Amino acid sequence: MAATSPTPAPALTAERILEATEEVLRRHGPAKATVVDVARALGVSHGSVYRHFRTKAALREAVTKRWLDRTSELLSGIAAGAGDPEARLRDWLRALFDAKRRKAGADPELFATYMVLADESGPAVSGHIADLIGQLTGIIRDGAGTGVFTVPDPAAAARSVFHATGRFHDPGYAREWERPEAEADFGALVELLLRGLSSR
Repeated sequence: MAATSPTPAPALTAERILEATEEVLRRHGPAKATVVDVARALGVSHGSVYRHFRTKAALREAVTKRWLDRTSELLSGIAAGAGDPEARLRDWLRALFDAKRRKAGADPELFATYMVLADESGPAVSGHIADLIGQLTGIIRDGAGTGVFTVPDPAAAARSVFHATGRFHDPGYAREWERPEAEADFGALVELLLRGLSSR
């Protein structure tokens, strides 16, 4: 009987490296996790990891961007959808709050790790915020175009809405998200903002 050849290892891709990095960060935390740890988890040399990410900082920036992009992608479907802009804005803000609260509650160690990485990763965080404000701008612009919202500058209104709701999506407030009154506070703020956008 002919011997079967061993199954070749899957190709080393940037995505595989980022998945392994996330697991290493969860296990060791940001202070102790190294590129050597990531390479060991993948069964490759650390030089192989460096061929995809030239520095440890670049790898940490990329894994942070990947984490943030998950939220952006979730929200983009709501932002790009059709239908009543007021309902879309309400749904978008709800989805953002729920996504951030879920991340903080489901895996608190990894969430704490990403808070550290986000502080290091200026471009990733700035890009994420710009993307989210861009999504909000699109929703508010649609509302202004149909007369649902009465705002002269949708981009300025979007920035105001984003910053006004920061308590419900900025990771610095994560401890407050589980307070009994957080849900009522969130709902009241959203309704206040919607009234402000549509006031004549």
